[in-house]
Amino acid sequence: MNDDSPARPALVLDVWCELQCPDCRTALDDVRALRDRYGDRLELRLRHFPLAKHQHAFAAAQAAEEAAEQGRLWPYVEAVLARVEELERRGEPVLVEVARELGLDAEEFDTALVDGRHILAVDADQAEGQAIGVTGTPTYVVGGERLDGGRSQEGLRARIEEIVDRLLAERGA
Repeated sequence: MNDDSPARPALVLDVWCELQCPDCRTALDDVRALRDRYGDRLELRLRHFPLAKHQHAFAAAQAAEEAAEQGRLWPYVEAVLARVEELERRGEPVLVEVARELGLDAEEFDTALVDGRHILAVDADQAEGQAIGVTGTPTYVVGGERLDGGRSQEGLRARIEEIVDRLLAERGA
């Protein structure tokens, strides 16, 4: 691409995720592999879909929004998913501890969880997910195609890669 042509926006892969979900933790390997393969040609966008069966998922989604505000969304998401059992047992203190361990402003995380400043963002994601038929996590949406990874991750990354490769080829990217 030459310097005077406008930059083409990246193709977007929405990753509907829940930070207390063991299946989402398993899916991290696929997310990392997709990030490595496509780099800035594919924007991985975290979308929140906290499930009622996981008591701390809604707070975790709000905490992820705070991590995004502090510029460390994916490292925070990966660190929380690595501790899903601990989050289940201990709850919100784990969310603040992870922030502190990553060098984020942990007091601001605590305040954000109390004042609810990110509730609307989480609610909006969840409503959009329900509107497009998301029922569980992880679910991926790329190029208008929804792929449900909640039942099985088997073959899912290859299917996402097929779709992304096709869409990138159509765009000449």
